[in-house]
Amino acid sequence: MLEYAQYNGDATGGTGTAETAPQRPASLAAIISRIEQTIDEETIGLKTDMSFDLKTSNARKSRYLYELTRAVRGAGATRLVAEQREAILRLREKLARNEAAIRNHLSAVSEVADLIQGAIQRSEADGTYSAGEFGRR
Repeated sequence: MLEYAQYNGDATGGTGTAETAPQRPASLAAIISRIEQTIDEETIGLKTDMSFDLKTSNARKSRYLYELTRAVRGAGATRLVAEQREAILRLREKLARNEAAIRNHLSAVSEVADLIQGAIQRSEADGTYSAGEFGRR
């Protein structure tokens, strides 16, 4: 497993002293690549794995968004965005597919919740006070 310093692009091996290498955010290309990988995994997971951990995936996306924000702020957004235009457009397409997968997932969850709610209501009802019972007499 990567050390935290390696994961965040610190070439000093975790020492991070000002004399050897300045502490700075990972490169925009590396961050975009990690976001793309996470989005791809989530999109596939939502479509194929009923036990996919959406909470963990959301935490990863939030962390990478934070890294992305730091990288863009720290190095001049206009230049970085221009350099990474193709990657950003590719990421936008993946995010659109991911959004569709999340919408489908939420729709399925809503349908299952409606089915369960209906089953609970039917099991609790004994017919004593239903509208149909009052109309027969």
